[in-house]
Amino acid sequence: MLDDFLVRAALAAVGVALPAGLLGSFVVWRRMAYFGDATAHAAILGVALALMFELSVLWGVVAVALAMAAALHALEGQGREVNSALGVLAHGGLAAGLLAVALVPGGRVDLDAYLFGDVLTVTRGDLVVIWGGGALVAALLIWRWSALLTATLNPDLAAAAGIDARRETLLLVVLMALMVAVALKVVGALLITALLIIPAAAARGLTRTPEAMAGVAALIGGVAALGGLGLALRLDTPVGPSIVCVAASAYAAIALAGALRR
Repeated sequence: MLDDFLVRAALAAVGVALPAGLLGSFVVWRRMAYFGDATAHAAILGVALALMFELSVLWGVVAVALAMAAALHALEGQGREVNSALGVLAHGGLAAGLLAVALVPGGRVDLDAYLFGDVLTVTRGDLVVIWGGGALVAALLIWRWSALLTATLNPDLAAAAGIDARRETLLLVVLMALMVAVALKVVGALLITALLIIPAAAARGLTRTPEAMAGVAALIGGVAALGGLGLALRLDTPVGPSIVCVAASAYAAIALAGALRR
């Protein structure tokens, strides 16, 4: 019989991977990987501020991630300089977070748990947050699917149909911020973007429609989550990096199979 902590870890990993696959499809289509990096890196600052003011880490991360998302949304469409600004925000936010963690009173903070995740320590309360947040992300994506897809694939058609593309983009960056907060415990701030991008990129080579790609991305993410957890337990390696390595291996295998078929 499986230990209770392993069941919780598996449920947490899958609870993050499934909505990440759906959201990651839009991240890939819109080439928003750097947006995800900047938001995820800023999460460390949210952790530090929450610890300093004795608040819930979840709400600290959500607040800072949403602030970063708002800043990124404001930068969108500013031309070439946006890439430089994104780089400054991504790495500046991470550096500020690391400095703030060092200044947290009351002893040493387990930084590795926030950078790379610590899914084996997930509690039942964490599962409620993970599955609740993941369900909210998935529900909003499904609700706005048609508008989001039109604004992503054909902005001119979206404008003609009365769809506000900037509003849909704002929704995506807000969902990324929420996903960062939900996934922090599982894969950590440095690897969240990988969990968004890799399953979606792998699914692209197997599917022909956006809906199929999103569904397969969620499936690949879920399999990678369970496979990575099993690999980590067998090899005694960190779970977060193991999950990403399994996902990356799936991407490489799919890409190689596609190249051999040509």
